[in-house]
Amino acid sequence: MALPLFFVLRHRHVTSPAYSGDPASLVEKTMTAASLLERLALNFRAHSLPGAEEADILLELIREGRLTPVFQPILDYRGQSYMGFEGLIRGPIDSPLHTPAALFELARRLDLTMELERACRIAIFRAFAQLNLPGNLFVNVSPGCLKDPEFRNGETQGLLRELGLSPSRIIIELTENQQIEDFADLHDALMHYRGQGYRIAIDDLGEGFSNLRLWSELRPEYVKIDRHFIQGIADDALKFKLVSSMHEIAETCGAYIIAEGIETEADFTTVRDLGIACGQGFFIARPAPTPRTLPESDTLAALKNRQIAIFPNAGGAGGSTARALSHFIEPIAPDACNDMVYQRFEDNPELHVLPVVHQGQPLGLINRHNLIDRFARPFRRELYGKKPCTLFMDPAPLVVDQNLSVQEVGLMIARAAKHYLYDGFVITDQGSYVGVGSGQDLMAMITEMQISAARYANPLTQLPGNVPINEHAERLLESQTAFAACYYDIDNFKPFNDAYGYRKGDDVIQMLGLLMAEVADPRLDFIGHIGGDDFIILFQSPDWEERCARALRLFDQRMPALVAPEDLARGGFVGEDRKGRTVFNPLPSLSIGALRVEPGLFSSHHEVAAAASMAKKQAKRQAGSTLFIERRRPGLTAAAAI
Repeated sequence: MALPLFFVLRHRHVTSPAYSGDPASLVEKTMTAASLLERLALNFRAHSLPGAEEADILLELIREGRLTPVFQPILDYRGQSYMGFEGLIRGPIDSPLHTPAALFELARRLDLTMELERACRIAIFRAFAQLNLPGNLFVNVSPGCLKDPEFRNGETQGLLRELGLSPSRIIIELTENQQIEDFADLHDALMHYRGQGYRIAIDDLGEGFSNLRLWSELRPEYVKIDRHFIQGIADDALKFKLVSSMHEIAETCGAYIIAEGIETEADFTTVRDLGIACGQGFFIARPAPTPRTLPESDTLAALKNRQIAIFPNAGGAGGSTARALSHFIEPIAPDACNDMVYQRFEDNPELHVLPVVHQGQPLGLINRHNLIDRFARPFRRELYGKKPCTLFMDPAPLVVDQNLSVQEVGLMIARAAKHYLYDGFVITDQGSYVGVGSGQDLMAMITEMQISAARYANPLTQLPGNVPINEHAERLLESQTAFAACYYDIDNFKPFNDAYGYRKGDDVIQMLGLLMAEVADPRLDFIGHIGGDDFIILFQSPDWEERCARALRLFDQRMPALVAPEDLARGGFVGEDRKGRTVFNPLPSLSIGALRVEPGLFSSHHEVAAAASMAKKQAKRQAGSTLFIERRRPGLTAAAAI
């Protein structure tokens, strides 16, 4: 008898062809087939339903309004108030989708980015209006979502009218998380929104694929500098110069710069003194569902502090570290296959090396040309494509700590094998992967430093020379900041240099330069090398007199190591004067002429320099190491010596 077989499996019916044979055999075969289909179905569910479940969860969050807006203030440096807020979003706090990164990554995988962004905008608009927050609202929009019909056809404007918000208060913050293929289309879309009253901002300048071109073509009202360039700017000469250049470009085209990622007072002050209009970051305020509408007391105190920042490496030489060369490249795991590495190189033509990292520890570097060359040979990709990427990696790359100076890195490269210059090097922080540096960037920075050093720094001490000294003095005068100008000069230096030779004289000058760096506060006090044995410190430290006194003690303690024992024993050395006569000279000592500069007393750095020079001459009239403080003011006649 022919019997049809029916398998009912999770509401799915499967029918067999007609079967004829022994009924017992039929039951056994039926159960075997059912078991097989059950396993297949479970396997299918394991691979297919999680995506569906994730989509359901995400859509449920959107439908039920479980997205929580938070707002981070943006500070107007000049107005000392908040000029607006950036609207951000958070998922449920007890959910793996709490962070925006997790939310938007899931939406990207499920092709629901437009729906999620639309829900975020609506939630942010409603919360902003309900909180009655002042100023502007910055809303993140990805390029692809500019075509959202509900955004373009006026529904969003209708919502804004309902909430009592003017489009002129809304800044569309263009995030570049997608490759922009059609600039003309993007330009037209943004011009459409600008015509409706919205304003435009470019997010993360310096981080994306093409935001410099966006800046040029769109002429946004606001430009946000990526946090990478702001964090550590107080100590990083390259970041400082890059941000200075961005600021100059912004002034040329009438855009306002917003510095993102300000997390320390030092970076806050450096950004302020650069003249950048606005700042944003944890030092100013963290994102919050109900943010304060006025700056915190710590922020106001930093704003009102008249002390100016010491710009990093103001002389243009010697201060940069390997951190300035670091470019973060998303690393690949050691168990990833070579096909995956090849695809990474294919997707990004600018990618020349790929770091292999395991649990934060760098294991090696894979060179683009090396891998492609190997795959170009017959059957190599078929043979090795599925093999672990460690097969073709350099297991002994050059690894440098981010705090090493650029000069030290250059020396390491010069002494290492030639291929390190082409492959680059791994940069770490206490052994953990930070990024990758290239030989080309290293050479460019060293060349720039050498050029700057020739123009702005003393070649012996690498301290700032006359140009940056004058510039810093003018900044202090313009800011109406009280400071002390202290002129340092070595007594009896010329006869010492003649008697001991220029090499020993250089040792004394370098000793003084290092000593001055010890007594000065690098955040407040500017050290300059005028030339020869003449130095200056522009002190903002309130205890500058104690620091000068310490410099005198240190000089007297360290000078004996640089003179011959017999000269030390007799307290001087024999030399010749200008007429060739033998004379006895005292050992070198240190004279400091100090001048307290109050706001309004001097109109230019020339006047300050002349007055400090006169104070130094008074100090040199005293025997031994001396600090002379000029206490007279213009028109007065009192002076004091210590």
